Amino acid sequence: MQLWALVFFCIATVLLIPLEVWLWGGIAFLTSVVLTILAREATFQRRMGILLGCILLLALSPISTETSNVKFLTLGLPFLLVVLLPPLLLRKSDPGVISFRMFPEKFSKLEFFYTVLSAPLAYFAFKLYFTLSPEVPYNWVLPAEPDDDSLLRLFIGINMVGIWDELFFVNTCFALLRSLFPFWKANIGQSVVYVSVLYDMAFRGYGPLFVLFLAITQGIMFQRSRALIYVLVVHLIVDYFLFQAIVETYYPGFKAWWHP
Repeated sequence: MQLWALVFFCIATVLLIPLEVWLWGGIAFLTSVVLTILAREATFQRRMGILLGCILLLALSPISTETSNVKFLTLGLPFLLVVLLPPLLLRKSDPGVISFRMFPEKFSKLEFFYTVLSAPLAYFAFKLYFTLSPEVPYNWVLPAEPDDDSLLRLFIGINMVGIWDELFFVNTCFALLRSLFPFWKANIGQSVVYVSVLYDMAFRGYGPLFVLFLAITQGIMFQRSRALIYVLVVHLIVDYFLFQAIVETYYPGFKAWWHP
């Protein structure tokens, strides 16, 4: 019963968020709700219920790459809610399931090595991705001529979303699923949510393959460290190269403050 609730949760996420197939997505969503209720386990009902509520809120949110003040508000508010509400709702009944612990209890050479390795991996990944899907950089809109305000908004927007990605997909979604299911089922579940939201935002073409790899490895690293520092640093490194790749697509040869 619980596994099928997770399966229909994932199906509903894909249908509602990136595909916007409201009829079948709604049926899958309601099926997951019913299966969650039929599980007759209070802990499972609370935690899956919160995740289902988050998915519904994201499905209704205007997800895009626009960087206007209005978009920062209309998208920023639901993004903020799905990060802040789950730990608040669970603070008495399920303390510690969602924690914002920044640093691990002990240093890990493996996590540190992966964090360092993420820089060249991100560089070559975006080179390959934008070669395979050359239309994708234009999902982020920039003016015909570079200006500091547009570049700064793009930089802030990409990094804010990057931080939110890890706070929600890993620290919230994965943490809740991991408390209910074995590791790999939980990691696949959070990866489906990760890929669905980022596909809806901008990562089309071959994007789901690259995002899936990032999502799975971030889940593994978070499982090992139980801390945010590694996943946040890796994601911000990835975002730096994403920003650079987008700007260089729009303005070939343009040099500015983000270059080393």
